[in-house]
Amino acid sequence: MALFNRKNNDAPAATAVAVDPALAALTGDYAIDPAHSSIGFTVRHAMVTNVRGSFGEHEGSLKLDGNNPADSAASIDVKIASVDTGIADRDGHLVSGDFFDAEKFPLMTFRSTSAEQLGGDKYRVTGDLTIKDVTRPLAIDLEFNGSATDVYGNERVGFEGSADILRSDWGLTWNAALETGGVMVSDKVKLNFDISAIKAAAPQA
Repeated sequence: MALFNRKNNDAPAATAVAVDPALAALTGDYAIDPAHSSIGFTVRHAMVTNVRGSFGEHEGSLKLDGNNPADSAASIDVKIASVDTGIADRDGHLVSGDFFDAEKFPLMTFRSTSAEQLGGDKYRVTGDLTIKDVTRPLAIDLEFNGSATDVYGNERVGFEGSADILRSDWGLTWNAALETGGVMVSDKVKLNFDISAIKAAAPQA
């Protein structure tokens, strides 16, 4: 199901694009359900293995416009202090001034600015990612997993995707040299998103 119109600069301006009724039905505001969503990361450690972590506390919203998908938007706030890699000492280092400095910069945020369909149910959402006091553009490749009504009557949509970043671009530069060559923590980090969002009830007339 196409959530965002594919850009077509060659199409005549007067050409109308038929709206998929199922897509139009998804139009509305959604709240990300943190209990059924995850925002995590994978980073190479000591040049030989991967460390995975996630942020347990986050909130966000989606605006889906099935009649004019280009007007859709996403907003996510992540609480840095909720980072969990399974090792308390490592988590403590991550929230310290060497890395995120969570006391001074408690949130990581993403605000979308545009979106496009790549083909089928695959999309790219572009926006501004802010970590610490640095804001830079980020493109996230997502797959739309569909929509459903859960057992409680909530209308849900689901997405999953990822993006690669260089942490140094956001001022996360701490590292340590290894005796065998290389460094303790890679600059490249993969961000992972698995999102379930609940549609807000329509306002009463």
